[in-house]
Amino acid sequence: MDTDTPATGGFGALLHALRTAAGLSQEQLAHTAGVSVRALSYLERGRSRGPQRRTVQALATALALDEDTARRLEHAASLGRPRRAATAEAPPPPPAPAPDLLPRAPRGFHGRAAELDSLSRAAAGEAPVCLVVGPAGVGKTALVLHWAHRGRAGFPDGLLHADLRGFSGTGEPALIDVLREFLVVLGVPPGGIPESENAAAALFRSLAADRRLLVVLDNARDSEQVRPLLPGGRHCVTVVTSRHTLPGLIVTDTARPVAVDVLAPEDGTMLLAGVLGSERVRAEPEAARRLAGLCGGLPLALRVAAARLVQRPGSSLAALAAEMSDETRRLGLLDVEDTSVRAALRVTLQQLPRDVSRLFAHLGRHPGMHVDRHAAAALAGTGPAAAEAALDRLAAAHLVTEAAPGRWILHDLVRLYARTLDAGPQALARVLDHYVATGVAAVAAAEPGNEECFPLPADHLAPAAVREFADRSAAVAWYAAERDDLALAAAAAHEAGLHGRTWRIVLTLWPLIVWRVRDGWVPLLETALASARADGDAYGESRVLNVLGWVLIEEGRTEEALSRLGAASALASRAGDAVAEANALIVLAMAQAARAGRAEAARGCERALELARSAGDRTIERLALQHLARHQADAGQWRRALGTADEALASASAAAADAADGRPGTVDIPRILLLIVRGEALLGLGDEAGGIEQLDLAAREAESSGYEDGAVRALGALLKASADPEHRARYDAAAARLTTRPPRA
Repeated sequence: MDTDTPATGGFGALLHALRTAAGLSQEQLAHTAGVSVRALSYLERGRSRGPQRRTVQALATALALDEDTARRLEHAASLGRPRRAATAEAPPPPPAPAPDLLPRAPRGFHGRAAELDSLSRAAAGEAPVCLVVGPAGVGKTALVLHWAHRGRAGFPDGLLHADLRGFSGTGEPALIDVLREFLVVLGVPPGGIPESENAAAALFRSLAADRRLLVVLDNARDSEQVRPLLPGGRHCVTVVTSRHTLPGLIVTDTARPVAVDVLAPEDGTMLLAGVLGSERVRAEPEAARRLAGLCGGLPLALRVAAARLVQRPGSSLAALAAEMSDETRRLGLLDVEDTSVRAALRVTLQQLPRDVSRLFAHLGRHPGMHVDRHAAAALAGTGPAAAEAALDRLAAAHLVTEAAPGRWILHDLVRLYARTLDAGPQALARVLDHYVATGVAAVAAAEPGNEECFPLPADHLAPAAVREFADRSAAVAWYAAERDDLALAAAAAHEAGLHGRTWRIVLTLWPLIVWRVRDGWVPLLETALASARADGDAYGESRVLNVLGWVLIEEGRTEEALSRLGAASALASRAGDAVAEANALIVLAMAQAARAGRAEAARGCERALELARSAGDRTIERLALQHLARHQADAGQWRRALGTADEALASASAAAADAADGRPGTVDIPRILLLIVRGEALLGLGDEAGGIEQLDLAAREAESSGYEDGAVRALGALLKASADPEHRARYDAAAARLTTRPPRA
């Protein structure tokens, strides 16, 4: 067994590598070459660096070296021999050129300054492994090849490249074949290459140990495929590209990740210009930007689109953009011969376990933009934990992106591809029922003690698990994050004819509608109304009309509200729904009061109070009292308004005492509004100090809870009685918050 440590360079390292490749021990080579084992050991360890020519020739013969390799061995030996003033020997042959296996540099490469800089920084460490990751078609290979060609001077001993075809339909190359190609260009004769992968990998590491090499391993499937090909030399750099994140390489080889994302719009249009010519793109700048957007900044898609235009020189960019605007055709237009976005995504998906690819297919049926683990579980008919694990695998494969903690999104083209896959007939209904069930839970947390939203549909598909909300704040945060996706879910339900789901999803938004009543809810409520009518559901129609009428009143559209609310009251009465009829009368009274019909409004609230008490609904009873107090105050009936407000507040306190949860963080909006009425009534009765105290209390409760509408109302009433600059500053701040809410999630 050989126990010597070979030299790190020069003749000794080369001799050791050649002997190892030939599969000979030191004893075997020494016997065949006619030298002692000790002398051979000294040579390999570098203690004898310049053996005589005849010794080198004997070793070359024993190793069965070809002429070029024998010449290289003699040249390495000559460098270690003492120099003489004159020599009759011929000069050594020039060294062989450094190997270069890099494919040609990509044409039309644009942008990526940040990624190129990140790659250069990652490669600057000692013996680094750089991991360039990103989705299919994002341009990882082009980035690495551009960087490698630009920095080739930093690797004087060679540039190696292998396409590992981890995401190819043609199959992956055998590792021994990749190693064989590397070893041959590094000077190992074909006959001297070991047959086993382990031995070949060891020889490769030995030859690379003291060289400055760049090794590009393109399209790696996983960490296991890469590890045998790592050179490991102190001066070598390895760049791995993959559609997967390959965390194993980060753990075992300290790989430095470099993420590659889609192109910015400007870089996308520059890429188009590089293929089509700048004049053609300058002639249609808006269409070029539109095309870049429809391609989602994906370089593969942009190049395919540009190729289509090259084939159609008479066609405009605007014409192709118009064709691609049709989502049903977009993926088909991004197919050119053997290059397509669809094919790239298909191969990525084929590498994943069946349960993960199955979840991906179901994600295509999601009607919104963001998906969480509960929505994904409902789509696929599984549990949240399994769905989250699958989403993590999809994120590692760059098929989904975790845009925020626990919220994933799909690139537009990826979403279109997912929609082409089979997900079964009930995926949409399952996710809609998930939103219905979650919305009901959110309402219960946001409005504890209120009546149940509505009965669930007869064909309701209950999810395996429903998200839980600790308090109103958690529920409102969910509403704010999911608002746009809930609206898209309602629209998808309406389009699919699942009308009972449509109006139920919209009504579960009631707490957020109360919170942000002037936030443009009418179109969504009109969709809910159309669905309820399409189903002939009088119950659903009356409930939606109540909410729609109230929102219209808040928007100052009183006449429209009156026409809606009369129908709501009649529908509820015919259906025998006393609670819905009472609610309709309360909202109708608001519209009547807005038209100066305060007496009529008060009578409507009194009738609503009777209906609520007959139905035993304390929530609607308190609501009727609250609005009756408001109408009495607006009519200047201060003592009656104060008495009604006190009765409502007492009723609310009793209900809160009866409630089992008494949840912290719950905001009682009716209480804030009643405090405002009480403060105004006290002012009207001449109790200025008491009135200011009540209004300030209402304002502070509204401010602390983020109920900006209530804060503006309370502080506006307070300013009529007090010119305190602090009150003015608080009013201005609340009004500013009310009018400058952040964009929807």
